[in-house]
Amino acid sequence: MVGEILNRTDIFSDIWNFVGNYLNSLSSVEKQSMLIIISAAVLFLILERLFPYNKGQEVLREGFFDDLALYTIAQSYILSILIFSYIINFIDSATGISRLKLFADIPIWIQLVFFTITHDIYIYWMHRWQHSNKWLWRIHEAHHSPKKVDWLSGSRSHALEILINQTVEFAPIVLLGSPPEVIAYKGVISAVWGMYIHSNLDVKTGWLQKIINGPEMHRWHHSTGKGRNRNFATKFAIWDWLWGTAFLPPSKPDEYGLKTFFPKNYFAQTIYAFRSFKRKKETELVKD
Repeated sequence: MVGEILNRTDIFSDIWNFVGNYLNSLSSVEKQSMLIIISAAVLFLILERLFPYNKGQEVLREGFFDDLALYTIAQSYILSILIFSYIINFIDSATGISRLKLFADIPIWIQLVFFTITHDIYIYWMHRWQHSNKWLWRIHEAHHSPKKVDWLSGSRSHALEILINQTVEFAPIVLLGSPPEVIAYKGVISAVWGMYIHSNLDVKTGWLQKIINGPEMHRWHHSTGKGRNRNFATKFAIWDWLWGTAFLPPSKPDEYGLKTFFPKNYFAQTIYAFRSFKRKKETELVKD
């Protein structure tokens, strides 16, 4: 009994030391970015209680802890190492592009505007492709699996999807020689905006919804009815209105998630993407 207690104490001590060492390794900008993201999460959590889109939706919904501990924290940490230390570093070592420092003297705010818009256009078309290609849908369906959509559910994305999209997001920033702050600030923009568009928050932005994306449109994208194959934009809804995929009726979705079976835990969800295509017709793709 005493031995078990000591073992548990050692485990908690190791975790505490790991977290402490990790935080100490971060730059001041990275610490500020983390603080902003955590503060935003708390804010959305409070606002969802005060102004819910779907009333009565519980905080600790099904899959909450997997989304928080495994998708948001563990997976993000591991993938960030793969993306920056291996993939982007390999590309940079092979090409030497970052040594040219092409964006080094451009004001940070201009760089953020540029990278946010260009990556958002990429995400729109990649997202749209994922909904029409059976192979890409396999790594995207996890993102559509939550039956309750909230500020945290948007973090549920297959590791391969994150690996592809975040490499495309951050590689240009590194290769063009942008300051490290741009990476941190761009990460904050993506994280906070992602929480916002998935939040269970009843907001009415009027004409702004033609430009800025929010839960008004994006929650329809996660529905099981008409609209699930629309509203592909993440940050700027203007892409959906411009390219004919906008969907914003006056009502609210009846339910969210997938119409087909999907595993309930992180590890099974990750492996499930690699199941075989046994049927003659792939019926798992979302169709209106």
